[in-house]
Formats: sequence, structure tokens, C-alpha cells
Amino acid sequence: MKKLLTGNEAIAKGVIESGVEVVTGYPGTPSTEVILTLLPRKKELGIHIEWSVNEKVAFEIAAGAAWVGKRALVTMKMSGVNVAADSLASIAYSGCTGGLIIFVADDPGVSAGMPEEDSRYYAKSMVIPMLDLASQQECLDYVKLAFEISEKIGGPIFLRSTTDISHVASDE
Repeated sequence: MKKLLTGNEAIAKGVIESGVEVVTGYPGTPSTEVILTLLPRKKELGIHIEWSVNEKVAFEIAAGAAWVGKRALVTMKMSGVNVAADSLASIAYSGCTGGLIIFVADDPGVSAGMPEEDSRYYAKSMVIPMLDLASQQECLDYVKLAFEISEKIGGPIFLRSTTDISHVASDE
């Protein structure tokens, strides 16, 4: 029987299926549900999952894990990229040995009440590859692909969603 999953739930499923060891983030719509989906299963999964004090700290924890060869994912909304930008730009050039995904959820049209931003410009300016999600199935599949790319290039990769992709449910 198929189950309906939102894009964020599909991201969480991809995290589990990809063998991720560290997931960090700062709560903010439209990205919050990735960690909320994983937290109840934290002990069962053996994944270090935490809410950090801000997006910069969340990114740095994930980057530290990736520097020692672990797969790590950090979640944030579009305005969180502003907070983490200094550290993001640094690791774009220093690289990492483990896979590192920066999951960012943009909010086109500002339905979540934050300033409208497009994180694709950050990816371009920092020369960090970005996969742009267009369906819930891609949310699941592209987590795995993003880790493969990150490990192959030895650096971080953006995985970009939008409010609609993150919050709308589709069958898996």
C-alpha cells in the first residue's frame, strides 16, 4: 500500500535510506518538518539529530561531521542561508570528505511570512552545486543523488525545495 508523503517527509525518508549520521537545523517554515519527522525515531535510527541555536551553528555542526567523513544534512529556510552564508562560503572552497547536503526551502510568494528570497543566487555566487526539487519523488531520490555528488566532488551541495513541494503530499 502506498503512503502519502509531503516533500519534507520524503526528504526525511531519503535521509534514513542514505545512511546519514548527522542532521541539524534551525526551525522555520517551510523546512521544519524534515527534523520533526526524524526526531521521534532518533534513538532507533542512531542518527545525531538536533535543533541548533541558529543556521550558522547548524551548518557548522554538519560541516564538522562531513569533515571527518560522515554524511550530514543541515536544514534551513531561505532566510537562514543569510545567517549561515559566511561559513557556507568558506566550506565551498575548503571542501569535505563526507557527504554534505544543505537542504534549503524557499518560500516564493511569501506564504510563510518571511522576506522572499531565492537561494539559487547563493549557490551560484558560492559555486556550490544545487539540485532543484520539482516533486515529492525527487525529494526522496535526490537526497541519495546529492550525497553521491557531494562525495564525488568533495564539497557541499544545495538541495532546494519550495513551500509547495515541501508541504504538499503525494504518494511514494
